[in-house]
This record gives sequence, C-alpha cells and structure tokens, in this order.
Amino acid sequence: MPKTTLHVPHPYPDGAAETWIERVQTSAADGRGYTLAIIRRSDDVFMGAISLGIAEAHRRAELGYWIGKPYWGQGYTTEAARRVIEFGLYELNLHRIFAFAMTKNPASSRVMQKIGMSYEGTLAHHALKWGEYEDLVVYGVMKSDGDGK
Repeated sequence: MPKTTLHVPHPYPDGAAETWIERVQTSAADGRGYTLAIIRRSDDVFMGAISLGIAEAHRRAELGYWIGKPYWGQGYTTEAARRVIEFGLYELNLHRIFAFAMTKNPASSRVMQKIGMSYEGTLAHHALKWGEYEDLVVYGVMKSDGDGK
C-alpha cells in the first residue's frame, strides 16, 4: 500500500500515529477536515481510514482513503467512500469533492468511478514519492451532478 499512497510513510515511524491522531482531531474540531475509521460491522475490525480535507472558502473537499491489504477488493472502500461523499455534499453542504490517485493504482480509480466521480484529467509528474515523480489522475463530483447517492 505505501507504494500507491501519497501521504502514508513507510516504514511508519515511532510516534507518527499519535501525531496523526492529534492532527485529525484538531482538524475536525476546527471544521477543516474529517477523518473516519473504516470498521467492519460484523466484528468491529479496523480496516482503514477515509477523510475529507475541507477548503471552506471554496465549499470543496479532497477525499482520501487507505485500507489494509487483507481488505482489498471486497467493496469496503467503495461503501465508505460513497457514504463520505453523501456526508460531504448533503450534510456539510459542499459544492464539490475531488480525489487524486496515482496512475499505478487503478483500484483507487475504480472506487472513484463506482461512487459517481468523473475523470477530470491526469497530472503528469505531479507528486514526488520516494524520489520518483508520479502521474496522478483526478476525479471529482459536484452536488449539482446528483451523484454521491
């Protein structure tokens, strides 16, 4: 997973989890973002996380997510992303939600397509990951699209 995520360090350094938890709690309290756990209902297993980073002045947010490898391909990310899109568009009254994925991570692009996001383009060499420039695809959905439900 770290090869195809932009912001998850590998190896994960000591103390990083505590710092991350503190940061996401502060962001939620300030209304700048929401990070939620992805939990399997049947047994309360933590599988990953999903977030909306909000730019209130523009009424938009960036969607981001990661899920542990044992849970890939089972629809958990799609289910969580669909609900978070609804939350952002209809409960937070955002106008637009967008997301990025590395081109070498087609599974992430498929999640975005399944939840009604539209392909908006490819940004060549947009991110530097482990010393290599990565191409990113951008997907988006607007409240006016009627998608996200």
